Amino acid sequence: MEPPLEKVHVTMKTVFSPLHHRRNAATELEGGVLTEPHEKPSRAETILKWVVQDELGEVVSPRDFGLEPVMRVHTADYVAFLRSCWTDWAAEGKPGEAIPAVWPGRGMRQRVPKDIDGRLGYYSFAAETSITEGTWDAACASVNVALTAQALVADGEAAAFALCRPPGHHAHADLFGGYCFFNNAAISAQAFLDKGASRVAVLDLDFHHGNGTQSIFYHRNDVLTISLHGNPDLVFPHFLGFEDETGEGTGAGFNLNMVYPPGTPFSVWRQGLEKACSRLTEFQPDALVVALGVDTFEDDPISFFKLTSADYLLMGERLGKLNLPALFTMEGGYDVDAIGVNVVNVLRGFERARLQTGRA
Repeated sequence: MEPPLEKVHVTMKTVFSPLHHRRNAATELEGGVLTEPHEKPSRAETILKWVVQDELGEVVSPRDFGLEPVMRVHTADYVAFLRSCWTDWAAEGKPGEAIPAVWPGRGMRQRVPKDIDGRLGYYSFAAETSITEGTWDAACASVNVALTAQALVADGEAAAFALCRPPGHHAHADLFGGYCFFNNAAISAQAFLDKGASRVAVLDLDFHHGNGTQSIFYHRNDVLTISLHGNPDLVFPHFLGFEDETGEGTGAGFNLNMVYPPGTPFSVWRQGLEKACSRLTEFQPDALVVALGVDTFEDDPISFFKLTSADYLLMGERLGKLNLPALFTMEGGYDVDAIGVNVVNVLRGFERARLQTGRA
């Protein structure tokens, strides 16, 4: 793999926790069989390796923020379910990892069953994501990573990188799925507001639509949500992320989805990024949360865009030109060989443009 395309003197801090290893699932339901998960510890370790060897900036450990910031976004019953799920599953002597198998579909009662199988279905929207012994610990650590980076930016840093694992943008207020349990980007956006920001934007650059983030803020006008992603008619999460979803009630006009077909190259994708940047400039947020997925890469195993490693440098440069305080939360990206260089290219491109605009 080629090194990042250009070095600049940077000061961006990366927040990382080794507790992400507690999330080490053995199974993922794909194609009707249980396979090795795409979302695995080596993703975070590879990114960290590139951050360190390329001298991106200081790597710091997260602080413990407790569950109060989580409760600002997620429901109390959902949090309690995640905390106890593995214990309850194991107590029933289940032989494998906890995988949902039944859901409250159309015409069924929307109530929380007592049985753990029923609760798994009630609090999930997809079956590919199993809950394992260390999932709770890793999910809490991932939130602390995001909130530590958010605090750095809120306290005056121009930008920070939260190397979150597990990711978060698919998690709804009371649903897990898509490898996500707590919505790190949404929790961070709410934390900016709770620390005095009037308006915050979440820009989701993952290949898959940030359905959880959209759902959480869909009726609000203090958080602008924007997502560029593969057509949900063809890819996960399938049931949210279409361009006619623009917000409701007070939130009308504060959600923007841009949907692209298989084979989309950067030359087309960047037109959506320009549209997103124009909307961000119009909105004038006090802070920007970038839900950074690099599964838009041409060789990603579960995606169909055609971005190259060089394109991520240009992506970062465009974001840096916005001259906004920025928090990057790590989301998807499943080509482990390329994930590190692609992430570092985004961050280096951002820093290069930020320094050119004079934001210290």
